[in-house]
Amino acid sequence: MPTSVDKVILGVDPGTTVMGYGIIHVQGKQLKMINFGVIQLQKLSSHPDKLKRIYDRMDGLIKEFKPDEMAIEAPFFGKNVQSMLKLGRAQGVAIATALANNLPFEEYSPRRIKQSITGSGAASKEQVAGMLQKMLQFGEMPKYLDATDGLAVAVCHHYSKGVGEHNKSKSSSWSSFVKNNPNRKK
Repeated sequence: MPTSVDKVILGVDPGTTVMGYGIIHVQGKQLKMINFGVIQLQKLSSHPDKLKRIYDRMDGLIKEFKPDEMAIEAPFFGKNVQSMLKLGRAQGVAIATALANNLPFEEYSPRRIKQSITGSGAASKEQVAGMLQKMLQFGEMPKYLDATDGLAVAVCHHYSKGVGEHNKSKSSSWSSFVKNNPNRKK
């Protein structure tokens, strides 16, 4: 018989101006928000300074909250190549920080994250935030919805049972589905 789940998940919404994060505690079937917020980067003028700030703040979050796993939003396709390159670097630094702390990570597409929270992959940031506010029962909406986006990544990771973009091939077979869903057999 499987043991009850008890873990802390750090969710990250990478950015080069504002980077969002959310931390949840999963106990059995209960989800509880531990913390969420943003890493402010807009006042830093150079990209290397922003990357260092990301590393330092992510390292601090990992050391303070001791997550068991990290989930991060994967960069989506954009028209501005330079912006995508910088976003990819920000994501890479967040992943490198997780690796430096021996923290396993997984990536999720923006569409999949929105779908897991609202049921629609085309949901707005406001719709995602509103659904999370009801689900996790936090009071005031944050100034930057990047914070709720980070929370959404963590919740998506939980709902996806840790199977994101890296692990799709491990779980996409019919036999894997049957094994992971024994109650769905007729």
